[in-house]
Amino acid sequence: MLSRRRGSSGFRGVRARPNGRFYAEMRTGGFRLNLGTYNTPELAARAYDAAAWRFRRPRRDMNFPDVESLEEAEFLEPATCLVDDEDRRRHRQVQRRIAIAKHDEELMSQWRAQFPNDVDNTDTFFADLRAQRRSNRCHRRAVAEFELDNLNTTWAENDPRWDDIWMETTSDDE
Repeated sequence: MLSRRRGSSGFRGVRARPNGRFYAEMRTGGFRLNLGTYNTPELAARAYDAAAWRFRRPRRDMNFPDVESLEEAEFLEPATCLVDDEDRRRHRQVQRRIAIAKHDEELMSQWRAQFPNDVDNTDTFFADLRAQRRSNRCHRRAVAEFELDNLNTTWAENDPRWDDIWMETTSDDE
């Protein structure tokens, strides 16, 4: 009997899930035995090999033929990723936050449609604030450059105002 081909993961009995994780399964006696979900294909292949040893499969059906015994295969087998109540709670919390964010986006789009002047005023306010901050940066840099050229400066060597010389003043954003 020909041995089964290896899948796209490169290991026998290992398949990739759409979320990027891998699960191991074994087919025996017309049944499909799910061995668990793992982060890498190698871990899933180790789980497959441990199950193959338990079912007394020949070595040619194993992913890692260098394993010499069932005990070694069980030692190398990773713990399965179990979904517990804490995982479910975190998933529900994330789903609630996503629903709240979507609702907020819908309300903001309604607000923008209903009050376009407020949107313009907000944009103008933040543009003025960016221009004011840029002007302040330019002024602080000019003062620092003047003090650098001044031989009789009153600034100490470790004064943090000297750092303003290296301040970027060409960008409009902060």
